[in-house]
Amino acid sequence: MNPDLQRLIELQRLDSTRHDAERRVAEEPERLRTLESRLEAARHAVATAKEQLQTGQAARRELEKEVAVHQGRLSKYRDQLMAVKTNQEYQAMQKEIEYAQNEIKALEDRVLERMLEGDDLAAAVKRAESELATVERAVEEDTRTLAADVAEMKRVIGRVAEARAALASALNAKTLAMFDLVAQRRQGVAVAEAKDGICTICHVRLRPQVFNTVRRNDEIMQCDSCQRILYFASQTDSTAAQSSS
Repeated sequence: MNPDLQRLIELQRLDSTRHDAERRVAEEPERLRTLESRLEAARHAVATAKEQLQTGQAARRELEKEVAVHQGRLSKYRDQLMAVKTNQEYQAMQKEIEYAQNEIKALEDRVLERMLEGDDLAAAVKRAESELATVERAVEEDTRTLAADVAEMKRVIGRVAEARAALASALNAKTLAMFDLVAQRRQGVAVAEAKDGICTICHVRLRPQVFNTVRRNDEIMQCDSCQRILYFASQTDSTAAQSSS
């Protein structure tokens, strides 16, 4: 294989590695925001569950106050019943007592409902708190993993930069400039494999003469459509590449 073509293939591999590492580093803030959103959602669930529990408890206390008021009235009516002098007054007082008793029963039923609801809400708070603890541990672990990944990607970027500089220095200046120009115009991908007479990136069929020249890998050839630098990978090369990956 043409030495410069071999260098360009390796240069593309290094650039692709660098681009991937840079992308992962750039994604760190968004990935951290995703983790924080997950944590915030779990915290919100706990706050909501506690708020519902407190609301239910407050409503039950209000009902218990109403029960106490009616019980006070019932006690007063019973005391007054002993002092009535006519049958009409007695019947009227009995109606007041019956009304107070019915109100107390209805309110006590509602208090009981609130108590049962309170048990469910208290259980919901415990579940939400347990889930929050689980999420906190997971987010903490994911944050550490992310930090380690970003640190490694930064080291990769540094190593690639050194390797690229050494490789670029061995390339013909004109060839390197061509590579950089194509990479700039083609989203960082300046080298493409030619296979079955087609550029495998732009998928345009190559002229037979061009493809035959590319198959020899003995000179720098560009795709007529996308201008990427073409190379041909033999079955032996493909097998070696898969083994190394």
